[in-house]
Amino acid sequence: MRVLGIETSCDETGVAIYDTEQGLLSHALFSQIDMHARYGGVVPELASRDHIRRIVPLIQEVLEGARTHSKEIGGIAYTEGPGLIGALLVGVSVARSLAWTWQIPSVGVHHMEGHLLACMLEEEPPEFPFVTLLVSGGHTQLVKVDGVGQYQILGESLDDAVGEAFDKTAKLLGLPYPGGPAVEKIALEGDPGRYDFPRPMVNRPGLDFSFSGLKTFARNTWESAEKDHQSKADIACAFSEAVFDTLFIKCKRAFKETGIQNLVVAGGVSANKQLRERFKKLDSKVYYPRPEFCTDNGAMIAYAGSLRLMAGERKGLAFQAQPRWMMESLGAINKFQGISYRL
Repeated sequence: MRVLGIETSCDETGVAIYDTEQGLLSHALFSQIDMHARYGGVVPELASRDHIRRIVPLIQEVLEGARTHSKEIGGIAYTEGPGLIGALLVGVSVARSLAWTWQIPSVGVHHMEGHLLACMLEEEPPEFPFVTLLVSGGHTQLVKVDGVGQYQILGESLDDAVGEAFDKTAKLLGLPYPGGPAVEKIALEGDPGRYDFPRPMVNRPGLDFSFSGLKTFARNTWESAEKDHQSKADIACAFSEAVFDTLFIKCKRAFKETGIQNLVVAGGVSANKQLRERFKKLDSKVYYPRPEFCTDNGAMIAYAGSLRLMAGERKGLAFQAQPRWMMESLGAINKFQGISYRL
């Protein structure tokens, strides 16, 4: 089956074609970063309008890139949630309309399940079960993964997600949007010994996270520091190390609690080179998606959707988008249904 995947949950329009026998055939992405940068963050209405402008040309691009006619598409997968409601509805309406026009099935995909399964697109995918650390602009979660749709949330952020904390810290330091890459870049110039930031919630039991206080600590440190480039770099460095140390400690705790030693790190923040360097010290096998599939993309939606389409899942004619959607509510796909996770 050839599956067209569509991702429009936030500020990136992603489209891809995945073939269950040949693998990923084509993918394309348009990022709205330049448009939102002037506002210092994502403007939902502008994001929705830009998805409308980009989505059809991107679909045409991936069809041409895969040398595929629309008649060869056997199903459509689209991001149903979570995300910005207006942005989601663009992808939902286009996907459902195409499915009706082409008379093929479609299925809504959970955005975070897409990230969680993005590693399956690599040459050496992880074997189930594994622990996944999902770190993005809107989510920070530790998830025990026994199979596709078999998810147990072990811990999550009680306030700001990691990506959100990076964006807010970058803004208070006067760094450009998006904050994550800006903080990562300037942190390389920082002195790691100048400031000692706390590692939030590591002395408490459990696997939940909290980064709001760390962001406040960064603000207080900046307010009392000299307003020069080196101070910015030193604070960015200390902030980054505190975040990644906290994630590192919580992952080790998750290994102990679950007895699982394989770790998947996914989501936009997983592309951070400092995070990857820190996680080399874990006594376990760590899997990452390739950098282009760390951020939002259509390939992960096409792949996740192909599993559910092959398992017989279908959506009706009604348009539905879920800005909030619990991943634990997803139905499980198992091998007894004759579906291979590695299509």
